[in-house]
Amino acid sequence: MLSLPLLLLLWGTSSYTFPVFQEGRRQDAETVWKYLENYYNLGEDTAGKTLSGKDLMAGKLKQMQQLFGLKVTGKSDPETLRVMGKPRCGVSDVTPYSITYDNPRWTKTHLTYSILNYTPYLPRAVVEESIEKAFQVWSDVTPLTFSRVFEEEGDIVLAFYRGDHDDNNPFDGPLYGLAHAFQPGPGIGGDVHFDLDERWTDTSENFNLFYVAAHELGHSLGLTHSYDIGALMFPSYTWYTEDFVLNQDDINRIQALYGPSQNPIQPTGATTPKPCDPDLSFDAITTFRGEVMFFIGRFYIRVNYFMPEPELNLIGIIWPDLPGKLDAAYEASIMDEVRFFKGNRMWAVRTRSVLSGYPVDIHSYFGFPSYVTHIDAAVCEEESGKTYFFVDHMYWRYDEYRRSMDPGYPKLITEGFPGIGDKVDDVFQKNGYFYFFHQSTQYRFDLQTGRVGAPRDSNTWFNC
Repeated sequence: MLSLPLLLLLWGTSSYTFPVFQEGRRQDAETVWKYLENYYNLGEDTAGKTLSGKDLMAGKLKQMQQLFGLKVTGKSDPETLRVMGKPRCGVSDVTPYSITYDNPRWTKTHLTYSILNYTPYLPRAVVEESIEKAFQVWSDVTPLTFSRVFEEEGDIVLAFYRGDHDDNNPFDGPLYGLAHAFQPGPGIGGDVHFDLDERWTDTSENFNLFYVAAHELGHSLGLTHSYDIGALMFPSYTWYTEDFVLNQDDINRIQALYGPSQNPIQPTGATTPKPCDPDLSFDAITTFRGEVMFFIGRFYIRVNYFMPEPELNLIGIIWPDLPGKLDAAYEASIMDEVRFFKGNRMWAVRTRSVLSGYPVDIHSYFGFPSYVTHIDAAVCEEESGKTYFFVDHMYWRYDEYRRSMDPGYPKLITEGFPGIGDKVDDVFQKNGYFYFFHQSTQYRFDLQTGRVGAPRDSNTWFNC
């Protein structure tokens, strides 16, 4: 295998320039080389190839960009470098087996496992509970069953290691490569190794052991990485939330190997939203410093003038402390806050952090009567500092400056905003209009004239 400095020297003195690195920075070159070497077999594929260094590197970058849903350029643009810097699974994205009926899988339905050692950051009981729960993720959707053994090594051995631990896949210290696993088979086959240098937790902080273990056990059972950003088997670590649900993509792929669950009612999983789905509807919508963010389950879709395509990602990537499946959200720009609602609680965030003291109760904070158990939609009119809250067929108005409800409310939605119907699922303000959403339909309401435009599909914001 050629070393990185030698490769750079050869490329620099050849007839080819090295446009893969847009700014020509050596640090970027090293980052990309190491990443593609670790996860896309770049070093192995270099030997004996007639392709130039430029073409080989560009091809590997395109593979990586396609898997992560990035714009496929073959160049190390800033977004590609950002994704390469995220913590992830240590298993290659181009493993030598794929999901077919001929790829490696266990030939028996009952498997044993053993835990070799522990992380110092969690009590032993928590480690054991997290791993047991990770196995249950897969037993719930297949005929597989798992039991722990103590006197001998199980079919699957789970252990924590630091650095080089004699499996040709050394750990790299804190962050980046978190864990790896081996495909089904004898010996080391099926085993799971966790980086001992990581700060493992049972919360959304740092790296949740249950979530990572469930991902790695997918490899232990024969799964490769998924292209679906909402799937457990997506290669990057996505922040854990308590309302974790296995994605339908994961269910379909594991059942292709082992068949369906033996439960009389087949489990179904979460699905990743598709921005151009004509039936798309939202849980919440808000502006955020000039952008518009649409929330669906655990996901957001972000649009702004600088992005040619909408960005689909997980809420936890930006705000790991927020719950999934929100009820409502709005931007209080005069406070430099975005406020999120679920049930009778409200979270306030500024940049990437939930503010101290939140969540709070909507009754004590805003003054809602006790019979209001949730908020359907909310929007703050920037010019007046008045926030409108929509609940069922009524709406309230709150003064952000006085921090109290205006008298005379609630009122009927049909009276205050004629033409939009009597139910609001989501709303936000932009360029002098309120945009109201109900199911997969939106209405544009002119705040100056009080007139409403013709209804349109909700997904018109996504260049569909």
